Amino acid sequence: MSRIGKMPIPVPAGVEVKIDGSTVSVKGPKGETSREFTHVLNYKVDNNEIIVERNDDSRESKSLHGLTRSLINNMVIGVSQGYMRELELTGVGYRAALKGKNLEMQLGYSHPVIVEPVDGITFEVPAPTQIVIKGIDKQKVGQVAADVRKWRPPEPYKGKGIHYKGEVIRRKLGKAAK
Repeated sequence: MSRIGKMPIPVPAGVEVKIDGSTVSVKGPKGETSREFTHVLNYKVDNNEIIVERNDDSRESKSLHGLTRSLINNMVIGVSQGYMRELELTGVGYRAALKGKNLEMQLGYSHPVIVEPVDGITFEVPAPTQIVIKGIDKQKVGQVAADVRKWRPPEPYKGKGIHYKGEVIRRKLGKAAK
C-alpha cells in the first residue's frame, strides 16, 4: 500500500472540489483548475477530505496511486495558497524590471532579455535584483523559473548569474599563484 496514496487530502474552507468520473475540478480563492486522471483509481469526497483509492493491486494502479494523490493535493494547495519561486540576480549591472506584464532583464548581453508570462503566471520585481514568480500550477511556476534561470545560470568562479533564493553555488578557486 502506498504511504502517500492512502493519506486523505484535506480540503480547506473556501475550496470547492467536483469529481466527474476521473476528472477532478478544484475551485478556490486564487483560481480554478481541473485535470483528468486515470480510470484505474477511484476518487471521492468525504467530509472535507478527498480520498484516492485503488481498484486492484495491478502494477499500473500501484505506480499511479501516490502520484495521483500528490497531483490532486498540489491542485488544492495551488487554488487556496498558490505557489511562488524567488530568483536573485547576482552580478554587476544585472537587474530586472517589469514592462507591463513582461519581465525585462539586463544580463550583460547587448540587448535586454524580455520574458512573457505564461497563462496563469505573474511576475513581481520587489527589488532590481529579485524576481518573484507566482501562480496556482506548481509545475508551470517551476518551469517558468527554470526558463528564466536558463538565461544566465550561476557560474562557479564569481557566482554571477540568476539563482534561486537560498540556492548554494559551489565556488571554484581561480588560478592558484605559486
